[in-house]
Amino acid sequence: MKRIVYPGTFDPIHNGHLDIALKAAELFDELILVVAVNQEKSPLFSDSERVELIKESLSGVKNIKVDTFNGLIVDFVRSNDAVAIIRGLRHVSDFEFEFQMAMMNFNLNPNIKSMFMMPDEKYIHLNSTVIKDVGRLGGNISDYVPKCVEDALYEKYSV
Repeated sequence: MKRIVYPGTFDPIHNGHLDIALKAAELFDELILVVAVNQEKSPLFSDSERVELIKESLSGVKNIKVDTFNGLIVDFVRSNDAVAIIRGLRHVSDFEFEFQMAMMNFNLNPNIKSMFMMPDEKYIHLNSTVIKDVGRLGGNISDYVPKCVEDALYEKYSV
């Protein structure tokens, strides 16, 4: 079985993330979306909320699992018998950061490959911070996130 891991903060997951996940799920037997537990970040959604939003967003896809992890992603990949890490690239600036991470991961474990994929061009401009800002200010985000995420964002900001 060829298994790939898609790590990220996913705070919140948006259609750009989902586009990458669905493409990867077509290419691999199993995809694990891993919600990164990062003590340096202050996410809007808790780890469990992010996991639930991802599960609801991808509920119709049978070969996708969702998990959390706190530590080195290469350790998670190895312990789950995955063959690679997949990451999305939107712009050249993304490549610089992702290249550094891929090289560090390779040096930590040369058996784990890094793959990069671009989302559909209609999602190139998306990132979770922009989605949260537009949602917080009452803007329409329905074209950029699943309904469950849209509802969760508006609920967070209505408090």
